[in-house]
Amino acid sequence: MQVKRTLLGFLSLWCHFSVGFVPTGHLQKGGRLSSTEMASSAATVAKRMVGKLSPESTAMLLCDIQQRFRPLIYRGETIVKTAQYMTSVAKALNIPVVATQQYTKVFGPTVEECFADPEDLKSTPIFEKKLFSMMTEEVSEHIEKLNKSSYILFGIEAHVCVQQTALDLLERGHDVHIVVDGVSSQQPIDREIALQRLGQAGAYLTTAQSAAFMLMGSADHENFKAVSKLTVEHMKLPNEFNDALKDTK
Repeated sequence: MQVKRTLLGFLSLWCHFSVGFVPTGHLQKGGRLSSTEMASSAATVAKRMVGKLSPESTAMLLCDIQQRFRPLIYRGETIVKTAQYMTSVAKALNIPVVATQQYTKVFGPTVEECFADPEDLKSTPIFEKKLFSMMTEEVSEHIEKLNKSSYILFGIEAHVCVQQTALDLLERGHDVHIVVDGVSSQQPIDREIALQRLGQAGAYLTTAQSAAFMLMGSADHENFKAVSKLTVEHMKLPNEFNDALKDTK
């Protein structure tokens, strides 16, 4: 009971200072939440704080992995390989993928190897943009129709387009999961600080494999074998981020 009272007290203060988060229709006369409503909201807040993933509530965002950037990005080949793994997992689990291209006329199209099957690249909605964030009006309208609450984000550059996309999504109340072995910048320090910044802002930092297995939740998942096979093949490929960690030991 003491824990419950403490949680409800925290939520009451949190709601007071987070105007706009709790719909006004949920408030009692005088602007207060009932104990039942507070308990329900507490469960919702706790669920968001945990940051679990499920295929039904998730979409993947592929940010600006384009031809002209490819040779310029720190650990760029790992970014492409991780993108291919993530899009393959998305296909296996029936998770929508949305991609953007920054000023295609200058930076070129999406790298084809981001998808194992070229036909999947053709069928993926790709939005042209000049805004750094992926959250252009067109993309915002598209993901609103998808009606997802969690977004797995990977691409480039970590400190510009990825970061601004994540902050926009967080500001809108969505869960954002950053695939750390799937994002990078031209300079390592920009990537490093961006990841710190995103973690501080409330994004979940994860790895490609961690996200994939959280999406399945169990070895009983009907597509466990398919995703496991993708994972085994992905692990055979060089991962420059992982190799760098090994070199420090």
